[in-house]
Amino acid sequence: MNRNIPYNLNYVRLISIVAAIGGFLFGYDWVVVGGAKPFYEPYFGLETPGQQGWGTSSALVGCILGALACMYMADKFGRKRLLILAGFLFAISAIGTAMSSDFSAYNSYRILGGLGIGIVLNLSPMYIAEMSPPHLRGKFVSLNQLMIMIGILSAQLVNWQISEMDTNLMPNATEEMIRQSWSGQMGWRWMFGVEFIPAFLFFLLMWMIPESVKWLLKKGENEKAAEILNKIGGEDYARLEIAEVTAVLKSETVKTSYWKELTQSNMLKILMLGIFLAILQQWSGMNVVFYYAADIFQAAGYDIKQMMLQIAVIGTVMVISVIFTIYLVDSLGRKTLMLFGTGALAVIYIIEGFCFYYGVSGIPIVVLTLLSVAVYSFTLAPLLWVILSEIYPTHLRGAAMSIAATAHWIGNFSLTFTFPTIKENLGWPANFWLYAGICTIGFIILILILPETKGKSLEEIQQEFGV
Repeated sequence: MNRNIPYNLNYVRLISIVAAIGGFLFGYDWVVVGGAKPFYEPYFGLETPGQQGWGTSSALVGCILGALACMYMADKFGRKRLLILAGFLFAISAIGTAMSSDFSAYNSYRILGGLGIGIVLNLSPMYIAEMSPPHLRGKFVSLNQLMIMIGILSAQLVNWQISEMDTNLMPNATEEMIRQSWSGQMGWRWMFGVEFIPAFLFFLLMWMIPESVKWLLKKGENEKAAEILNKIGGEDYARLEIAEVTAVLKSETVKTSYWKELTQSNMLKILMLGIFLAILQQWSGMNVVFYYAADIFQAAGYDIKQMMLQIAVIGTVMVISVIFTIYLVDSLGRKTLMLFGTGALAVIYIIEGFCFYYGVSGIPIVVLTLLSVAVYSFTLAPLLWVILSEIYPTHLRGAAMSIAATAHWIGNFSLTFTFPTIKENLGWPANFWLYAGICTIGFIILILILPETKGKSLEEIQQEFGV
């Protein structure tokens, strides 16, 4: 694609930011539970590892269902309408979770919010990729990850500030003292309820942006697509883009049926690549830091108020890290950054495991945790969705992304639900060494199978894969 085309980058940036608010909601919803965890667990009387794991991971059931729904609905109903639905689900979940009177109601509303997460994590990066100029696609798709990180930071700051409002909560409070405190009765509800504001904003703004041009062209709505493409890059760009996409779509009509094509040799290889990347990102161990940061810092010797501050610092590091990704992803490339991420995480986890093994606590644990967060946020976190939004053919992108997203959430749920039991049986040192081994295996496999996609149009990537 010609880089001299007069792209209206302000317009592309605007619609990308609106779509990326879905990423913000994912980030907030994903992490708010970690800060609320020390308070809602005593409130509901959660004592066993199974109960605690379910309270933290129940939303992930909804994430899996949301991703599966996209498999059938994204290519039928488009990206825009499902993202509007996601905004509605987030809003209902925020209010419902905040008002839950028992553990069953809490989990029901968390699952409802998970449906929204499953949709936005699948469709927000896909939508942005389908609307972006090829040479800037990595940067624009990474905006979604930046918004995820801002959402995470917002949740951590909200959790910290709400906990600070409880002046009667002692730093070394017992579980019963926490349960009887304002934070244990009401504070955690506000942590969840605040999400209603950005959720409702996302719901409203999504009505105002256009449908994906790739989806419109697939449905034969060339006039609507041309109007949007004119706004993005002018008449010449619209004509070239429509011709290129239409030519690819025509070649696809002579192929076999929809589901048979997903399992054909070339396509199956790409599907397996996406599934591997999704599971690797989850089992790289970073979600343990997000969901169980309070436990990590408690094991390192910090009290409850210090833990809330440290968790907020994690979010700041994540936002700063992904800003670097936005500026470097289209120059350094996806593969280089993914290899750096898996290799560096393996080394950090090995060192952190030894720290816990030899009883090192305090600042070294904080520094290593923040360093691992920075590496993950700079590499695996944003690049998974950049790569997944690029490697699948237009007519199968919705279903293929949904399969990868489903694998992502299955990996997330299995990690989050089993972590309390794994930690109890292995202990902190072996837990970190386990994730170091997974990252090492990932590093080796990525060298062998991961292609480079920077600077290529989605249609060029599709032709290189032979699908």
